[in-house]
Amino acid sequence: MANNEHTEQPKRPHITFKSIMGGDILAHKFLRRQTNLVILIVILTILYIDNRYTSQQELIEIDRLKKELTDIKYDALTISSELTEKSRQSRIEEYLETENTGLQTATTPPYVIKTDK
Repeated sequence: MANNEHTEQPKRPHITFKSIMGGDILAHKFLRRQTNLVILIVILTILYIDNRYTSQQELIEIDRLKKELTDIKYDALTISSELTEKSRQSRIEEYLETENTGLQTATTPPYVIKTDK
């Protein structure tokens, strides 16, 4: 009989699908010993998901800002070309003629005044 006592192994409860679905797995000795590890893994998983979500939101914001920057650059280029077109001498002369301001383009060249310093 002493031989039988040494050869018998203690009965371990088997983990089955029914025990997992029924919640019996939570009372299992292994899980109770590893509670801190399970909590750490859950916390790290939540932090990982949060970090990924935050980085995706930042990438969306970066793409939106890049598009907005491109639009603003095109607007600035358009305004600059319009200003260049409107500030040409021929356009200014046309504007002055249509508005009847009485101003005319000078027919004599400007004088250079030299001073003694």
